Amino acid sequence: MFVIVVYDVGEKRVVKALKRCRKYLNWVQNSVFEGEISEANLTKLKMELDKIIVPDEDSVIFYTLRSTRYSDRQIMGLRKGGQDLII
Repeated sequence: MFVIVVYDVGEKRVVKALKRCRKYLNWVQNSVFEGEISEANLTKLKMELDKIIVPDEDSVIFYTLRSTRYSDRQIMGLRKGGQDLII
């Protein structure tokens, strides 16, 4: 499956969240990751992030796409990491 992960976490936890997401997905830009991931690895990523975040302060959003066939990506402005991976 194809997943987009967006997070907003406290400064003290940003580096930990970044490292966990980079372990499984491709960095797109600040706090945004995307890529193909198995169901098992998605479950692992969610469990790892759950140990890092503070639920009353942080937010993590997972967008799951079963197929990227009908999706499109348009970038405006500065191109950051992962622009070669078109959804």
